[in-house]
Amino acid sequence: MEVKDTVELNEKRKGLNMQKLLAPLALVIVYAFFALFGRNFFSYTTLVNILDSSYYIGFIAIGVTFVIITGGIDLSCGTVMMAATIIGGTAYKTWGWPMWLSLILILVVSTSFGLFNGLMVSRLGLPPFIATLGTMMISLGTGSIVSNVRSATFPARGAEDSWFKGIFKFIAEDNSSFPTGALVLFGTAFIAYVILTRTKMGRYIFAVGSNKEAARLSGVNVAKWEMMAYVVSGFLAGMGGIAFAAVYTTVMPAQGQGFELYAIAGAVIGGTSLSGGAGSVFGTMIGVYIMSVLRAGLPSMDLQSQYQTFFTGVVVLGAVMLDIYRTKKSTEVRILSPSAKYKEEMMQKIAAESSPEKVNALKAEMKQTYAKMKREEKAEATALRKAEKGFEKR
Repeated sequence: MEVKDTVELNEKRKGLNMQKLLAPLALVIVYAFFALFGRNFFSYTTLVNILDSSYYIGFIAIGVTFVIITGGIDLSCGTVMMAATIIGGTAYKTWGWPMWLSLILILVVSTSFGLFNGLMVSRLGLPPFIATLGTMMISLGTGSIVSNVRSATFPARGAEDSWFKGIFKFIAEDNSSFPTGALVLFGTAFIAYVILTRTKMGRYIFAVGSNKEAARLSGVNVAKWEMMAYVVSGFLAGMGGIAFAAVYTTVMPAQGQGFELYAIAGAVIGGTSLSGGAGSVFGTMIGVYIMSVLRAGLPSMDLQSQYQTFFTGVVVLGAVMLDIYRTKKSTEVRILSPSAKYKEEMMQKIAAESSPEKVNALKAEMKQTYAKMKREEKAEATALRKAEKGFEKR
């Protein structure tokens, strides 16, 4: 590999590492801020509450990450999650189904909605925004129709058939609790990470998001893998519904609107590009926890729910602007000035040189010549501006 290629590769790696550090650093800063200034925020109870409130958003955010990487969007994941959950709750409470079968029904219903989204986007060619917006409305109506506009109540902890709640929170005999759901969520995130980075499905999903036409010409079945991204999103919405039922017990009809915004915000904050082709599951998890810390931290400062909505919007806008800047920097063509080109060539010579004496000599030469060239370029730019002003006065 040439020295120039090595320098460029190191610069790219440095940029990627900086991007990966931004979201975790933001999470640490936000948590430290509320720990210092929030009332009773820095406690084990608050930490458990943060983890509990992140489960259902975390699952649908992982699913949305798959969709956004393809260049699409899923506005229905929140309502699909709640519609599937209320249908499962109705099956258990009203139809007399066993709990294990009701939980499977939740996954089947949500995955079916995901397949429906995938077919409309990949096979029928509908814009993802319109297709999933329609599914949002359909799922809202379906949940209300099946439940007859009544809430679904899952068994409380300790009651018969409440075994699935222990998957997401273990409570000992002394009433101390451990958020085991965090292990389930991170286990799911790890599986999603492996799928995206180590399997054919993941490679093709990234390829579709980077350039759909180029992927098609390369022999990739674009429609198949684009549809699979929506199926994954639907399945994980069902996982989120089970987590919601385990933590909150009661599911209200026509609930779930707005959850998709938190999921999309978590993915974008974590570095997933809305233009497609770039994303990270673990980055999404960091983004989800940033949102959860905000939801728990703002009330600790005696701020009402509207402030939470306001600051969430600010964070999302900041993440989107960062994504636009990152995309722009990665695609822009850099034109080097003569002085910058000279400096780059000299840096390559210095990197290839092994003798300390020659390295020092080259550095001294570069410093002197580079400064002279910069002065000349500055003088030329000043003269050009003066000439332009003189022309404008005429």
